[in-house]
Amino acid sequence: MRQNTLETLLGAVIIIGAIIFAFTVYDSANLTPSDGMELKAEFGDVSGLSVGDDVFLAGIKIGQVTSYEIDKITYVARLSFRITPDIQLPSDTGARIVAKSLLGGYVLELSPGAEESMLQAGDIIYDTIDATSLTDLLGKFIFQSANE
Repeated sequence: MRQNTLETLLGAVIIIGAIIFAFTVYDSANLTPSDGMELKAEFGDVSGLSVGDDVFLAGIKIGQVTSYEIDKITYVARLSFRITPDIQLPSDTGARIVAKSLLGGYVLELSPGAEESMLQAGDIIYDTIDATSLTDLLGKFIFQSANE
């Protein structure tokens, strides 16, 4: 009888722990509402950036990357992302892919311009800067040093 109570108590503790873990994971995911404004940006290279990565404005998360594809005419990468509906961006806003930290991971960072007209849903940002690859920089440094 005593062993049965102990097993029941242990099972309850495990279930409560699993529920707490699930709520923690959901809360840390910080999901962006799906009713935000969808925008696009064209890049030469989107290496390291993936669906679900964050979109930042002035260091504050305002959205997420939703998809990317190759433009079959110009062969550039077209990145789609969604931002919160309360943010209005000028039409000359720029976008760049930056490293989240030294340990890896990339995010999309937006830099608003000064135009009075605002971006509308579905607009494309052409003023973009691709991610800087640490291995490419290191390779250039090594080969440049070898040539001197």
